[in-house]
Amino acid sequence: MQANRTWLFTPANHPRRVEKVFGLGADAAILDLEDAVAVSEKPAARAALAGALARPRACRAYVRINALETEFAWGDLAAAVVPGLDGIVLPKAESAANILTADWAITALERERGLAPGSVDLMPIIETARGLAAAREICASGGRMRRISFGAGDYTCDLGMEWTMTEHEVDAARAEIVLASRLGGLEAPIDTVFIHIREAEAFRASCARVRQMGFQGKLLIHPDQVDPANAAFAPTDLEAAWARKVVAAFREAEAAGLASIQIEGQFVDYPIVARAERIVALAEATGEFGK
Repeated sequence: MQANRTWLFTPANHPRRVEKVFGLGADAAILDLEDAVAVSEKPAARAALAGALARPRACRAYVRINALETEFAWGDLAAAVVPGLDGIVLPKAESAANILTADWAITALERERGLAPGSVDLMPIIETARGLAAAREICASGGRMRRISFGAGDYTCDLGMEWTMTEHEVDAARAEIVLASRLGGLEAPIDTVFIHIREAEAFRASCARVRQMGFQGKLLIHPDQVDPANAAFAPTDLEAAWARKVVAAFREAEAAGLASIQIEGQFVDYPIVARAERIVALAEATGEFGK
């Protein structure tokens, strides 16, 4: 299992930030060619990608391109799909056709550059009303896509909503994205950024809430958000220990012909065991197991 707790954005046209982002403890760094780069700088921002992706690093590397309907999308893809790239982040995904188009382009570039077929991941962002309405279609489109993500900034702007610190106004959209991901057979999704950088308690509350809703991680815009989010989306010591106890006890009971047991007063059957197995796998992936 691969940890997908923290996805840290950095502008692709700031060499010092690009150099640092891979060592800040996030599970994945996203070199941004879209919102973090001024229109006048977009073509030039691509120039540093190949060098940045070729350097040794401690996390996965993704590139967020500009939306497919813009004049920049193809040039972004051509610059980004090079050795060392782990994935493309596709903003403003609004249809299965968007996913299939991006997949086709990435496949052609993989073939041209000698990369293993399907090696480049594709993570769309659902961030418009049209995108949310098509979320189930998008998640069922198949291909190289493993998970989707949510962007509340553009979403609330598109719908004329006020994006508050509590974020309750986007919970319905979040629930639909979790459901669409499950129906499409994808991994759990990645939640939106939290823009109130100095509000540490509110950020931790946001992480806890979306984890309970079924998200496996969060998009981040500041290095100070990495450690709290890593902790929020990883099992605690108690959770990991309990999960290991559940898995071990149930395996023993199952071997004896039982499919439901009690452990310290809690009823345990197959759904509970399945969740415990996921916790154990995540604990191992995040280095929390056995602590």
